[in-house]
Amino acid sequence: MKISDTLREKIEEQIATGTLAPGSSLDEATLVEQYGVSRTPVREALIQLAAEGLIEIRPRRGAVVTSIGPTRLSEMFEVMGELEAMCARLAARRMSDAERKVLQTAHEACENARIKEDSDAYFYCNEQFHSAIYAGSHNAFLIEQASQLQRRLRPYRRLQLRVRDRMGTSFKEHQGVVLAINAGDAEAAAQALRSHVVVQGERFADLMASLRELQPLPEAA
Repeated sequence: MKISDTLREKIEEQIATGTLAPGSSLDEATLVEQYGVSRTPVREALIQLAAEGLIEIRPRRGAVVTSIGPTRLSEMFEVMGELEAMCARLAARRMSDAERKVLQTAHEACENARIKEDSDAYFYCNEQFHSAIYAGSHNAFLIEQASQLQRRLRPYRRLQLRVRDRMGTSFKEHQGVVLAINAGDAEAAAQALRSHVVVQGERFADLMASLRELQPLPEAA
């Protein structure tokens, strides 16, 4: 993984947990000193975060963390659920045998991470799982839109996996999606993936709604 990608993920998590609250400034020089890296990966990371909508780069003010409230997050997860449902519906009809094997491999990797109770490893395998479904839709515009919103919600989906029992529940939900896609049942696949994503959003919104601002969340709730 590139230094800039690693740095981006660290900042993403700080934003998701509230360590970097909305309106917080991200100073390049401070980040260089804090992480012991050069300015180039810091700038690359900030550009990526701005593209995801997590920060704003303002003239003469530098980078500032974007404010996203609980209601907005819930709305974004609702839209994410519909986009992913569309991907699943098309994937059930269009996925090749080779693409189904890629999906199954990602699903098995999620299981291994769940068994090890490694939420970070599960997060990466989970991304591969969802990306396999996006690819299986064979709709380039839909993939583009789903991927863009997925990047915006990435730190929040990562944090959600740290809630107690979420990995186990997530894996069971994945199993339902895989079975529906393999059976070619487009509507069942769409419903299964929609429920999987929207449940994440609702649970996260419930956690966030009890806070006046984003705050660090416990690993178990």
